[in-house]
Amino acid sequence: MSFTSLRFLALIGGTTVLYYIVPKKIQWLALLAASCCFYAAAGASAACYLGGTILITWAAGLVMERLPEKKQRHMAVAAVCVVCFGLLALVKYADLGLIMPLGISFYTFQSVGYVIDCSRRKQAPEKNLLKYALFVSFFPQMVQGPVSRYGQLAPQLLAERKFDARNVKFGIQLALWGYMKKMIVADRAGVVAAAVFSDNLSYTGSISVLAALMYTIQIYFDFSGGIDIARGAAQMMGVEMTENFRRPVFAQSLAEYWRRWHISLGAWMKDYVFYPLILSRPFIKLGGAARKHVRGRLGKVIPTALATFIVYFIIGIWHGTGLKYLVFGLWNGCIITSSQLLEGTYSDIKRALHISEKNPLLIAFRTVRTFLLVFIGRYFTRANDLMAALSMLKRSILLFETESLRAGWLSLGLQLKDHVIIGAGVLVLLIIETYQERRGSFREWLEERSPFVQWLFIVVPLVLMYFLAIDRSDYIAPEFIYKQF
Repeated sequence: MSFTSLRFLALIGGTTVLYYIVPKKIQWLALLAASCCFYAAAGASAACYLGGTILITWAAGLVMERLPEKKQRHMAVAAVCVVCFGLLALVKYADLGLIMPLGISFYTFQSVGYVIDCSRRKQAPEKNLLKYALFVSFFPQMVQGPVSRYGQLAPQLLAERKFDARNVKFGIQLALWGYMKKMIVADRAGVVAAAVFSDNLSYTGSISVLAALMYTIQIYFDFSGGIDIARGAAQMMGVEMTENFRRPVFAQSLAEYWRRWHISLGAWMKDYVFYPLILSRPFIKLGGAARKHVRGRLGKVIPTALATFIVYFIIGIWHGTGLKYLVFGLWNGCIITSSQLLEGTYSDIKRALHISEKNPLLIAFRTVRTFLLVFIGRYFTRANDLMAALSMLKRSILLFETESLRAGWLSLGLQLKDHVIIGAGVLVLLIIETYQERRGSFREWLEERSPFVQWLFIVVPLVLMYFLAIDRSDYIAPEFIYKQF
């Protein structure tokens, strides 16, 4: 069931009404019923995968409570990881013709995280299977996350609530903002990206750069838009889902960009991969040897840099099969690791040149540099394969010329007005995200305005979506990009 379908809108509306009219003690059952309906639409096999994961990890959480020794719990966690991640690898990477179940990456990470928290005694196991099932299957998070923690999400799902018009209004506003990002900007930019990346040998370097730029815009608006829809839908029922996207366009380093991009996945990797690696016996020995044989700060950061590299390597593989995703992980891992190793050198240079961290030119340089590094990485995630990505990159650098761009940019599936709409959408996003970055919540600002202005921010998006997206004769809303992951 797509977020952009009428069935999903009907599900959200019906669930919100049902949630507030049923007795408060069974409100959570209304959410569970809606989640079952949402996932049932994905097919019986998908529901079986989800149900199996729920049963395995729920039972594992109960077992953790009965294992007094840490070694026993570690062995049990290892067994759960082998089963759950083995199943994920089977459907995602093995060439067996299996259809990848909706949201399997997200609910697998979420449920395994719950088991690990139970083993660490950070989370008491949930005795009620149905309540645990709601935590794993809560439908707004199934398409592209966030990867939630039980202690943050479950108490909200199980809480008893009165109707709150403010929550409903804020939820609608946020969801509409997400729909505009997706349907007006992302889907338009995706037309150019699809045309060029599907037949990349037919285009020059300048057109390749345009296509990569359009894909960069597409995935930014697509991913953040989907998150806004998910968080808006949840907020209509009073559930504040964990933040999963925080204006990465303002990041000043590649590491910061990814910390802002998919926040919950990065936090999961930090807590369940990075820290266990750093605190493991081999890494402790490596740290001791590095400090002994490598002088200065470099010797101290070698274990941290290696663990960081491993994390980004895993994230690259998480995105999908094929060498292009492997190289994508290596690209990010190498740059971020190098930055950690050379951080002391950078600090020495800034001190020598008397450059402050708040220097506007330095901030602008870092921001543009980060965007370019991300931009290069987008060739790998969008191209059909690694060779196509390298070929497009080569032509983008060596065969860039403006004549073909001037002659061909309107022959890629979009008209001039569509490019204007994309440009206007990017400008509006930058204005709003600049306000959020410097001053805080835009919706809080809107709340202080008159009722007329507040309603205007609901009516205008609906009108824009109708005339700029829904009313287009050839428009069919594509699936969200992160749904494939």
